[in-house]
Amino acid sequence: MASIARIPSVPARGDATGLRERARGALLGLAVGDALGAPAENLKPSEIRARWGRITGYVVERPSGTDDTEYAIFSGLLLARHGSALTPEHAEAAWHEWIASRYEGPFKGAGFSERGTLENLRRGLAAPISAQHRHAWSDGLAMRAAPFGVFAPGRPAEAARLVAIDGSVSHDGEGIHGGQAVAAGVAAAMAGAPVSAVVAAALAVVPDDSWTARSLRRAAAVAHRGERAVRSAVVVGGYPWTDLAPEAVALAFGAYASADGDFRRAVLTAVNMGRDADTTAAVAGALAGATEGVRAVPADWAAAIGPARGTCLPSMAGHHVLDVADLLVAETRELLNRETPEPREAEPHVPPGALRDLVTRTAEGLVPDAVRVEPRPAAETATVPPADTAAYVPAACAPAERGEVLP
Repeated sequence: MASIARIPSVPARGDATGLRERARGALLGLAVGDALGAPAENLKPSEIRARWGRITGYVVERPSGTDDTEYAIFSGLLLARHGSALTPEHAEAAWHEWIASRYEGPFKGAGFSERGTLENLRRGLAAPISAQHRHAWSDGLAMRAAPFGVFAPGRPAEAARLVAIDGSVSHDGEGIHGGQAVAAGVAAAMAGAPVSAVVAAALAVVPDDSWTARSLRRAAAVAHRGERAVRSAVVVGGYPWTDLAPEAVALAFGAYASADGDFRRAVLTAVNMGRDADTTAAVAGALAGATEGVRAVPADWAAAIGPARGTCLPSMAGHHVLDVADLLVAETRELLNRETPEPREAEPHVPPGALRDLVTRTAEGLVPDAVRVEPRPAAETATVPPADTAAYVPAACAPAERGEVLP
């Protein structure tokens, strides 16, 4: 079974071009998924069909990303600045520097988990106590986790370690697990792992008895039956909050697995399942974009993605996800120049039913050793200043279920 889930080693120096293509695919895929899914957020599939039929592309005149894209940029810049030397103190300082001490705009910092974090930070609470609020289980870390996988290709354990450090400021428990699953999955996909190994990498970095792991197993086990089966297996019926990390992350991985890593199908599957559609489509887009590279993103979808408008995080205005991807690849190249790369292993043939078999064996505690990768040495730090925000024009940021009053 280990051969099915084997993750290729860190890309060799000669694979830098492919690495850049995958990195750009992951972060552009995230932004495209966010923009495609935003109009469908908090809707049921029946409501989506009543409004648009089946969504097959943008359904608004000026598509744009939401807090998912802008927080992914935030975390990407944080990671580019500190690399593997990232600490909770670095993450907390960035929240103060780039968010808490600045004008927030009309949306006040984004979703409930982020706003709870900001209130705690402004009261003088430090990480991890700053994450002690009512929405620490949200998908707010998962939505910004992809850059960590981009930074650590082929090293899912390192990606999971770093995203947990970032998340210690804002999330706890299942919120952390969701971010770790996404970061590890993207790290595996960045190294060319097959879909089954991407799912295995996500499962390997979260507790086996966690809600996140159970939801991931359910989604992966029925992914071959399509989006209705995935949604039925994962969604908590009647629960009012759609930004549950265990649910959103599992829906995203289910969409990705259902599409066998195909970018267009993965993103549209996530969008048409509704719920927290901008986040599920963003995560599915990051996974599939890392798997297939930036050329898999349809040109008309990619063309709509410009520099961030700063409507959720004014300090992120002017930054483009592709620039962040290039920064993270530059950090990885520095690591490759300092280390002797391990021999790359041939990508295995994955027989039919392997994903379901893998999920079953993982549930029984038989996680392949090949998905457990030790962290690498710390990277040198780089200084990445935030973009000038003088041109920021306040605008509505995000969908309605994240209202103006913290519950």
